[in-house]
Amino acid sequence: MKNPCVYILASRRNGTLYVGVTSHIVKRVWEHKNKSIEGFTAKYQVDKLVYYEHFDNMTNAIKREKRLKEWPRKWKLALIEKTNPSWLDLYEAII
Repeated sequence: MKNPCVYILASRRNGTLYVGVTSHIVKRVWEHKNKSIEGFTAKYQVDKLVYYEHFDNMTNAIKREKRLKEWPRKWKLALIEKTNPSWLDLYEAII
């Protein structure tokens, strides 16, 4: 199912973070987990889905992604803690 989404991945609790946007969250997180695309997340083992938001359209999702990328790290950590205080990997919940 395609649905514009912004997501945050982490290597571990309070570890390295990655903010991304996709139209297919299940497929995209699977790609991160299986390191099927070379780059930052594969190099630093950032593959735990700790936060995501759905949007009605990709334009709004991209705007939100850009805003989140500008946020200080402590704001991103607070956002994760607010919705996922245990830092669970939410991937299983979305498949």
